Amino acid sequence: MKTPLLPRWAVWPAVLAITLVFGWTDWLTGHELNFFVFYFLPVSLAGWHLGLNASVFMAVTCALVWFGADVRSGHTYSSHFYAVWNTTIRLCSFLAIGWSVQKIHTLLIAEKEKSEALRRSLSEIRVLQGLLPICAQCKKIRDAEGTWQHLEVYIGEHSNARFSHGYCPECARKVLEEAGITGRTSEPRPGGHRR
Repeated sequence: MKTPLLPRWAVWPAVLAITLVFGWTDWLTGHELNFFVFYFLPVSLAGWHLGLNASVFMAVTCALVWFGADVRSGHTYSSHFYAVWNTTIRLCSFLAIGWSVQKIHTLLIAEKEKSEALRRSLSEIRVLQGLLPICAQCKKIRDAEGTWQHLEVYIGEHSNARFSHGYCPECARKVLEEAGITGRTSEPRPGGHRR
């Protein structure tokens, strides 16, 4: 993963300093010029680097700084309701931005982790594709160079499959019969007696 521009411990001083600079700029320019969208920057940085709680804290801080700059600039309202309304609207927009940025960051991290896991899985998978010429009698497979290989060898070289050998019941009976060992089995005979 990429190294962030700022270490985590340096994000708090940075976002607080940015907030104070914007508050000071708001105060200097008075209530006629509105800089409240610039407060999205510290809220977004807090949400991205520090998480949801930090973005909520910064949203409240930015709303209070904006409100303080608005009051200190001499802006008078016909009712206190309008001052509270403006501050609340800004607080809601700061909270929405902080939550959105934090959510996007969380989703991106999850997507990167899933992509990495998928990439690792795909690198481990070896797939057999196409038609395989196989001998009808001995079951050997002809490879791209024209060499005939045992089925197990070919599949083992072209996939991650490994084989263990055993007998199916039909082949086991056949081998036992060919070896003349059928008389020693403990299978019941048609009359219900065992050999």
